[in-house]
Amino acid sequence: MKQTVRVTILGQDYSIRSSRSIDEVQKVAAFVDARIAEVLAVGATADSMNAAVLALMNVAGSCFELQQQLGDAQKITESLLALDEKISLALPDS
Repeated sequence: MKQTVRVTILGQDYSIRSSRSIDEVQKVAAFVDARIAEVLAVGATADSMNAAVLALMNVAGSCFELQQQLGDAQKITESLLALDEKISLALPDS
């Protein structure tokens, strides 16, 4: 069931409708607020819209990196399972 959660990002209030818990929505909003604040703090831009876009690009880059790492980990797991099966088949029953 969706509920409305009020959050603040860059000093602006937003009403977010979500089926996620209030705590989770607030954590996501705090994360977004912090990422945008980081971009503004390094002076990459003074415009909040540009800062939001740059922050989103940073988050998306991290997301893609994690997806790649997950894919690599899954490939390693599959290889290890295949190797384990080959070893099991090669060993005599005891």
